[in-house]
Amino acid sequence: MKVLAIETACEQGSVALLYEGELLSRRIEGAKNHSAAVLRDIRELLGEAGLVPAQLDAVAFGAGPGAFTGLRLACGVAQGLALGAGLGVAAICSLQALALQIEAARVFVATDARMGEVYHAAFVRDAENEPQAVTGIRCCAPGEVVLPPGRWNAAGSAFAAWPEALRQRFDDRLDTCLPLLLPDAAEVARLAVRRVEQGALLAPEHAAPLYVRDKVALTTAERLARGGRA
Repeated sequence: MKVLAIETACEQGSVALLYEGELLSRRIEGAKNHSAAVLRDIRELLGEAGLVPAQLDAVAFGAGPGAFTGLRLACGVAQGLALGAGLGVAAICSLQALALQIEAARVFVATDARMGEVYHAAFVRDAENEPQAVTGIRCCAPGEVVLPPGRWNAAGSAFAAWPEALRQRFDDRLDTCLPLLLPDAAEVARLAVRRVEQGALLAPEHAAPLYVRDKVALTTAERLARGGRA
């Protein structure tokens, strides 16, 4: 199985190549450098593995939710590579990719959505040991987040950005909390393998980011209403 993956939903981007059971990856620091670095690192990974895009089984990308610019970048690069090489695309939820990093049966993921909001969803491992969402993916104010019943392992940048509204409020029901974990292309690639095996890839033209919300910025009045700065 040979899958190339791109994840640029947050400030730290990454690309990964999963092939014949081995994983090659690169991390990209700084959102401003994502565009050029993604293309450079893809060329380097393919060159290191001695592959050309047409030899891949799929191209995968972290579909979000996350930074709009980063989601569009990952989707666009994946579409371009797939179209040129005649491949299908796997659009992987970035929250699911983050949940896969946690070796636990029940994971609650919450990431900082900016604008005084967080993206969040709860995941439970299935029979194939893959995290599956058991709630919808929501975007709301930190104080409106509802943790499903039971005990959970938590992860995501929202727990660092909003410690009182999230970590401290739910502390008695969290077995672990890892606020510094970010989505990574390695997990995007691993999740895409199942899509390939199931024949569940998308035609490149049908691949799209998972925005969850459709607003890029708040007005000054809205920022103040949510406790932000003018």
